[in-house]
Amino acid sequence: MRRAVEWALAWRGEAGYATRCLAFVEDAYERANGIEMFGGDYAAESADLMHARLNPGRPPRGAFVFYDFVGTMLGEHRNWGHVALAVGGGRVVHAWDVVRVDGHLAVEDLATGPGWTRPSYIGWVPVTRLFEGARPKEWGTDGSAAAEALAAQERRFGAGR
Repeated sequence: MRRAVEWALAWRGEAGYATRCLAFVEDAYERANGIEMFGGDYAAESADLMHARLNPGRPPRGAFVFYDFVGTMLGEHRNWGHVALAVGGGRVVHAWDVVRVDGHLAVEDLATGPGWTRPSYIGWVPVTRLFEGARPKEWGTDGSAAAEALAAQERRFGAGR
């Protein structure tokens, strides 16, 4: 958990993960710990699969913190959701326009793009649940993690949508 939080905090101020919040929090655990995790294709799907709504209180350090977040992206209007990584003290690190640190409830007050609802906090998922089904993986050190996340998004949803 410590390595994941440190990895995520090192990205503060960087824009490479904009619109890829799930890839960002997954990469924090995967790349910092040499594993591959499995969840949904987007944050709202992962929140449902991991039952985030069962834990609506203040998230503990290391938890994935989920929000409902509805808008149009990649040509599709839906609840894409938003996800952050709890760093402790009620704060989260997350990919927004840039990677940033906010209070877990303050995320609900962030400015959104046209046609998007405000994020609405729904709950968190414990670290133990995040590691269910994970397997070892060696991540390359050549290239940017954010660029690899973009390529994965394009494979899942199509390029240029």
